[in-house]
Parts: sequence; structure tokens; C-alpha cells
Amino acid sequence: MYVVATAGHVDHGKSTLVERLTGTWPDRLAEEQRRGLTIELGFAWTEIDGRRLAFVDVPGHERFVPNMLAGVGPVPAVVFVVAADEGWMPQSAEHLAALRALGVRHALLVVTKADLADPRPAREEALSHLAALGRCDAVAVGRGGDLGPLRRALCALVDRLPAPDPAADVRLWVDRAFTVRGAGTVVTGTLAGGTLRAGDELELAGERVSVRGLQALGTGEREVTAVARVAVNLRGVDRGQVRRGDALLTPGAWVHTSEVDVAVRAQGELHRELVLHLGAAAVAVHVRPLGTDAARLRLREPLPLRIGDTGLLRDPGEHRIAAGVTVLDVRPPPLRRRGSARARAAELASGRVAPPPIARAAELRAMGFPLTGKRIGDWVVDDEAMTRARERALSRFDEWSRRNPVAAGMPVEALRQALDLPAAELVRAALDGTGLEVADGLVRRPGAGLPPRVLSALARLDERFRSQPFRAPEADDLAGLGLGARELAAAVRAGRLVRIADGVFLGPDAPARAAEALAALTQPFTVSEARRALGTTRRVAVPLLELLDARRITAQAPDSRRHLR
Repeated sequence: MYVVATAGHVDHGKSTLVERLTGTWPDRLAEEQRRGLTIELGFAWTEIDGRRLAFVDVPGHERFVPNMLAGVGPVPAVVFVVAADEGWMPQSAEHLAALRALGVRHALLVVTKADLADPRPAREEALSHLAALGRCDAVAVGRGGDLGPLRRALCALVDRLPAPDPAADVRLWVDRAFTVRGAGTVVTGTLAGGTLRAGDELELAGERVSVRGLQALGTGEREVTAVARVAVNLRGVDRGQVRRGDALLTPGAWVHTSEVDVAVRAQGELHRELVLHLGAAAVAVHVRPLGTDAARLRLREPLPLRIGDTGLLRDPGEHRIAAGVTVLDVRPPPLRRRGSARARAAELASGRVAPPPIARAAELRAMGFPLTGKRIGDWVVDDEAMTRARERALSRFDEWSRRNPVAAGMPVEALRQALDLPAAELVRAALDGTGLEVADGLVRRPGAGLPPRVLSALARLDERFRSQPFRAPEADDLAGLGLGARELAAAVRAGRLVRIADGVFLGPDAPARAAEALAALTQPFTVSEARRALGTTRRVAVPLLELLDARRITAQAPDSRRHLR
């Protein structure tokens, strides 16, 4: 299917032309038919030489330009209508300004009412204006007669259109919403990319919704691919929840943003307060110029946007198009520091913004960036960012090690924070080539052990434990050996001591030697019997027995006596 919008001054025959081509009068409202004036968007379709064409007929009166923009915004091509007896008119100029701002580059000029006046002057004048859009063929038609040349020109127009991507993420801008008895809420729009299927789960205004059914050109479909005019029946959605300018989206695939940086193609003076028209949406924005060709827009309401989206800024008070815009960044950096606005303007002047150096692949896709860089799990990492992280990893590790000389290693989370990496899985990649390794949640040098002074103190304890394995040194003894809390914790991590209670430490073989000593007792045994067999105090015996219970070496009976398992 191909979707084409109309454009042009009021009463130049846009709706009549659509009716002659399709057999359907596009004005559906009673007021439109009573006044003979297109107010809202109209829709009709036909088939020409095997090509299915859908038309979005737009109003030409200056009061209804916002409606016109909602219809043209998502459509790739336009039929520009100029009447032979009136020629180029004010709304012709405003519609052209809108098309230029939106980046429309595929157009066909149709000079209508060619039976009332010589179409050549109107044709030449209109083509001189429409040259701003690029190639534009022209055809003249009277109020009756053969439409063959027009149909051939339409086929040539749509044959030049770029092929859509059926696998693209869906963003269907809603241009109409209504209720069908027995079916519920139905929304319509132009599907510019992707594929819709009955049963799909989509996102609407931040909520998940289900596609109950689809129609394209009045026919029920199980699947519709872009480009297409489509009606979507939504399950469980109240009509009051949907309005023009909302969008049906592939869940999680779009960035909803209230602030964007844009390239500006100014057509007039930029005021601070304007309206952004993009897709079928119209949102009030505050404009902050950044240089002469860029600006930051602060949107009154968030929109699902991507880099490369095109829209326009309009001054509704003066009924004029102020500028065309192209989205350059959907998550721009804050401009708080002195000079940051000038630096940002210089960056935007290139027309291209660099992607975040480290980001999830899904986030980059939602923003509109290509997935270039090194893939690490769900992440895409710029080579330079990883090189900088690798260079800092050694210095941060060394700094931490100097502050923690007896630690078995630097916690991975501590290094992640020091390197400002968003995920722990990126730490391993940052350590490639540094000589550091990750083990048991710690970053350390291979073969690294305890400092010599700690090893010397532990050797003296080993001598004591050989003859008195269950006599834990007192706090003063440990302090005299230079074993403080950090040294003791490091010794436990290194497997040189066993901590059985606060301030109570034994040799690493104490549990096994205790089991041997307890095996000589009559089973079951009491705490006092165990204490005597171990030759120690209750300060050591009680927590040691609890440790043996925890390790399933002993088991405690209801009467508090124990036995070996």
C-alpha cells in the first residue's frame, strides 16, 4: 500500500480530486458537508494499475492548519493541488512551508479546474515554488474528462518512494480515535514502518495495550505492514484514554523525552514559546537557541522520539511556520556550567551527536543511534571509553590497595564505582591487559597474598595452636602481634584463621581437630564435657560447638546435649 496526502489552498478541489480518483467523498462530518468545507482529515482509497493507494485529505483553510499537519506529518508523499483559475494562494505558501519544514521530498503537482482557465501560468508559478521540495512532476485536470494522465503520474510518484522497513519498531501516530459498538475503541493512523499483527502487545501512553483486530482499506487483516493506513481495535481501552497525537509503540523501543536538541531550518523569527508538530502530535515547547542552526526544545508533554525525526515549529498566534527541525539528541546533557551552551552549540553545528560511550543496546536503538562499538553482554561500549577505563583501573586499584594494605583484594563494586561504569559485568572487560584478575568478588593481582608482617604474626599463632589448638588468643595478645580488625579479616579471607565469634579466632584446622577430640566422648555429650575434652573455656567451647552444628559435624538434641553425626 502507498499513502499520499493532499495539500493546497482552500477550495482548490482537493476533496473533489480524491472523490474522482476513489469514488469516496472524504468529508465525513455533517458540518463539513453542510458548509462544503474540509475541516477534519478525510480518508479514501483506490487501486491503480495494481498499486493500492490511500489518500489522507487535509483541510486547506488557515484555521485548520493543525489538522492538516496531523495528516501530513507521518505521510511520505503529497499531491499538491493548485486551481488553474486562482493560481498560487496564501495557503499554498503555508502548506509548502509546512512540507519543507517536515522534510517531504516526494510531491506531485495537480493543477485543477483546467477547463476554467489556461493551466499553464498556474503550473509554472507553482512549480517554481515547489522546486524547493526537489523533483515534482505536474499534471492538469479539468472538472471532468480523462484521469489517465493523473493516474499514471500517481504511479510514477509512488514508485519513487523509498521502501519501508517491515521489521522496524512500530510508532503509529494516532490521528483519529472513535468507538465501534460491540468492538470498543478504534484508532487510526499511517503506519510508516514496521508490522502490526492482531494479538500484538503495544504501548500507549505508558500502558500496555492489546491489539484486538486490524483493518486496512476497510478490510479486516491479521497482519499489516508499512506503509499503510490502518485502523487498530484496542482491547480494554476506553475512548477517553486516547487522543490525536498519542502513539502506539513497540514496547520499550522508544525514548519518551521532554527535552531534545534539534537542528533548525528557520523560516522566520524563533520565539521562546512555540508549538512542535511531529507526526500527528502538537505539543507546546519552550525554545532555547543554541547558535544559529540549533536549539534545545523543552516539551510541555513527553513524546516518543528518535534521532533523525523531523517536525516543525509553528507560531499559532501569528499563523506561521517558524522553522523545520530535525532531532539530533533525545537525551541532551544539562547546560548548567558557564560556557556549556556554547560548547553544545559547536557540537550540534556538525549535525551529528556522538552516542553515549557506554549504553545498553536497547537504549541506543530506542534513541536512534547505530549499534557501533564493542558488545559486552547487553552493553555497547565505545573503544575509547573502554581504553580510558582500562587506564584508570590500575591506578584506582593501587590507590585502594595503599589504603587497605592487608585486604585480600578490592571489591568489584568498589572498582566499578571508581571507574564510573554502569554495571559490574563491564569491570572484567576493563581489566583486560592490566594483569589484574577477579576472584570471589574481589579484584587482585594473581598470586597476591598477605603482607610479610601479617604472615609473621600468623606464624607465631600457628606455633601456639599446634600445642593448644582450642585456646583462642585474647585481644591483648592479638594487638601485641599487630593483628587488628583489618589484619584478622584478611587472615580469615585467606583461610589462615577461623572466626568463631566476635574477637575469638582459632587455627584453620580447629573444627576438624575438635571433631576428633569429641569422638572420644560418650555420645551424646554436654557442653561441659566438650569443654573439658577440648581443654578450653566456655568463651571458646560454646561458639565452637555452634560452628560445628552449622557445618553439620555435630547435632544438638532437645535436651541441649550433642552428638557427632
